[in-house]
Amino acid sequence: MAERTFIKFTFLKIDPAWQRREGEQRAQDKREMLAACEDYGVDRPLRAYSTVGTRGDTDILIVTQSPHLDDIHRFHVVLAQSGLAQWASIPYSYLAMTKPSPYSDSKTRPELMTSRRRYVFVYPMEKKREWYRLPAEERRRIMTGHIETGRRYPQITINTAYSFGIDDQEFVVSFECDEPGDFLDLVQELRASEASAWTLRDTPIFSCVAMSVGQALDALDGAATSRLEPAGI
Repeated sequence: MAERTFIKFTFLKIDPAWQRREGEQRAQDKREMLAACEDYGVDRPLRAYSTVGTRGDTDILIVTQSPHLDDIHRFHVVLAQSGLAQWASIPYSYLAMTKPSPYSDSKTRPELMTSRRRYVFVYPMEKKREWYRLPAEERRRIMTGHIETGRRYPQITINTAYSFGIDDQEFVVSFECDEPGDFLDLVQELRASEASAWTLRDTPIFSCVAMSVGQALDALDGAATSRLEPAGI
């Protein structure tokens, strides 16, 4: 069996009262959270995204990956000790794993969300229970059309991770692209697919801007971000 990777989506919301702290206090809070992210990112994938302006109930998304669940656990223990975490809540949190798709012959990528595209759109997903009672051949036929629709949008990288039994949702799906309109068109087209009728839930949807951890933290209190570009930690 190919090695599977855990992927954790952690959405943070910062208490507005934090912005009333002195500038140096805010800077120290951010430095502590940045240090936790930098330490994790030395030898494991960590990406940051800002949701400031795209959602009212979250401000930042931190995505961590590791073959070992304990790594992700330890990271969040350290993260919770940072100054900024004392002002943060976690309104949404999704845990998933990579694994081969039963409907596609494409190889499983050991890591997801590795592109340098500007935006990522993320949502949890569940199928209706009746879906799993269909014959395997019928499910594969239905999903083949769904997959072919996605392939007509090569400018979008589609990532599917699996959560059966390890979190409340069944899947976490993410779409990386440079033009949000391309994603809108893809989703609108997928709504008409046969597979869409078997979807129980595919919300909330998060529109996220890719940037370095430092830039995403600076966006929390309006610090200058001269170039909001996908970047490393």
